[in-house]
Amino acid sequence: MENNEETLTHLAKIEALLFVSSGLVSINHLSKALDISEAQVEGALADLETHYKMGGHGLRLMRVKSRVQLTTDATLSKTVEDFLGLQSTATLSQAALETLAILAYKQPITRPEVDVIRGVNSDGVMRTLLSKGLIEELGRAETPGRPIYYGTSPEFLQYFGLESLETLPFIDFDALEDNLNGNAPKEVLKT
Repeated sequence: MENNEETLTHLAKIEALLFVSSGLVSINHLSKALDISEAQVEGALADLETHYKMGGHGLRLMRVKSRVQLTTDATLSKTVEDFLGLQSTATLSQAALETLAILAYKQPITRPEVDVIRGVNSDGVMRTLLSKGLIEELGRAETPGRPIYYGTSPEFLQYFGLESLETLPFIDFDALEDNLNGNAPKEVLKT
């Protein structure tokens, strides 16, 4: 059988488009490019995701809201860095990791709200995270002073090898609050 573009499946075409894309691609863009419905794109993406998760593959499908990107498996980062001659990325400070965790779970969130949770001024840490591209501005609050809302960026997902924010571990914030208030301990982190 001749393997031309007409005989390729939607899955194969989507995989090829994601492979040549330099960044995130919207479901709508893939739908229009292939002249198929967004539901068909989602179905093919689900099949592709399952295929990569079956093991033995060096690629993963990363999702950010309604956009997707083909990335290398996070477990292969050292191999890829060595092959490309890249130096390991600098480690993040404890303050940066703490701030990123708050942002990841509470986004969209303003810097003053992060300050209240951390108990210290987070201005410098937020500037560092912005400069590294791990967080991004999402808009402004409709409150006095119109503070900026922040959230994690697609680079955050890549940095930590996450496919989406939904793959973050579940944290029971009510139980955490009870623990902080001296109430009986509960299970806070569920994997």
